[in-house]
Order: sequence, then C-alpha cells, then structure tokens
Amino acid sequence: MDKAALINKKAWEYRAYEHSVKSNGKPSECAKVILKDPAAKLKKHYKYFENIEGLRIANPCGSCGRRALALGAMGADVTIFDISSENERYALELADSAEVKLDFVVGDLYDINIEVYGGYFDKLYLEGGVLHHFHDLDKLLNVLFNILKVEGKIVLNDFHPLRKVMPINFFESTVGDYFDSSIHIGDVAYKNLVDAHEDEEFPECSYRYYTISEILNAMIKAGFIILEFTEDPSWTNIKLPGEITIYAKKPFYVC
Repeated sequence: MDKAALINKKAWEYRAYEHSVKSNGKPSECAKVILKDPAAKLKKHYKYFENIEGLRIANPCGSCGRRALALGAMGADVTIFDISSENERYALELADSAEVKLDFVVGDLYDINIEVYGGYFDKLYLEGGVLHHFHDLDKLLNVLFNILKVEGKIVLNDFHPLRKVMPINFFESTVGDYFDSSIHIGDVAYKNLVDAHEDEEFPECSYRYYTISEILNAMIKAGFIILEFTEDPSWTNIKLPGEITIYAKKPFYVC
C-alpha cells in the first residue's frame, strides 16, 4: 500500500461507521429501506443493471455498501473493494440484516489480487466520486480493465471535473485551476457531517483532481471502448454540471 493509500485509509477509518449510522440509520433500518425498492437505490444508473441475476459485479470503493446491497438484492453476486474496515463493518451488518450475501475485500484497489480476480467480473460499478482518491489514473484503470471479463461493462460515475473551477453540488471551487495536476491534502468527505469536538483533529485525505480528457484518455489507454458519456446537472443548481457517467466495455480484441 503506497503512502497516499495509507493516508486515505487512516482518514476513512476514522468515525466512518458512526457517519454511516447518522446518515443512513442503523444497518437494520437502512436494509429495510433498500429492500423495499432496490432498483430505486441505483437511481439513473438502473438502466445499466437490468437483468443482472447471477452476474458477478464488483463495486470498487463501495463505501458502506448501500449500492452493493441493492445489486445483491436484485440477484447479482457482489464484491465490494474498499480501503476502510469501518465501511466493511457497516456493509456486512447491512447485508446480514437483509439476508443478502455480499463479499467485502478491504485494501487498496491497486493491490487487487489479479490471480484471483483477473477476468472475474461481468460488470463494475464505481459511483459517488472516487477518482480523486487515486494519484495514478492509468494504473487504476488498468486494474479495473484486468478484473473485468471480456465483453464486460463498467459504469463509472464521478463528480464533474469542472468542480475544480466552479462551485457545483455542495462543493466550493476545489482548486481554481482546471489544469492543475498537483496533489492536495484536504478534509475527509464526511468531516462536517458528524458531531465533532472543538479541538478534535480529523485525519486528512490526499487528493488528485482530474480533467475530463484525463479521465477519458485513461479509459481509452487501458483498452476500454466507451459506449456512452453523459453529464448530469448539479444537485444544487440545475444550470451547472454536477456529475459525469461513463459506460464502457472491455472488448474481445485489444489493440
């Protein structure tokens, strides 16, 4: 595990379970809500996950497991890869409450065991904004490409890169320079969502923010064929972009 991963692991294992309970309710309560309508938990991404009974789906950076549980409840065999054991705790309690099987692998995505997971998954689902946690986008996309079956599909949803220069969703301008490629140290995402003591010091995260072209080119370089690229409005201002979603596949032939 490299230095950046160790920094981010420390941050995401600090009161993360507590944050999940505060945001989503106890695992038993959250499970009941998801099971009422699993497809609704996927929102606009449901169209990519129709008829997934029996498919193997990976949910890299799957956090506390809410999307993974929805996929599992719809009949998929789901594996979460996440760096936080606090997230593992919530996700497995969630799955146990729902009586849905979820596998959870704690560790750095860069270190996924290709001997075990190479060409293993039918679909990959990354959502909620995860790319900024990785400093080597080419390396990340190569790992994701390698764990996907031939003709398998990836759904990659992330915050719109224009967050670097304009306030979108609940973010202020992150960097102020769209082409900035430096590493930044900042707060863990949920810091302001839990009750903290005045003198409490939260561990910080290590971030690298990407442009649209960096993301698309990394996917192409890894070997993916991009099938669809969509932009969605900001949560707080529908006149501004807020998210991107890339739908791509691993082709039978790789050039």
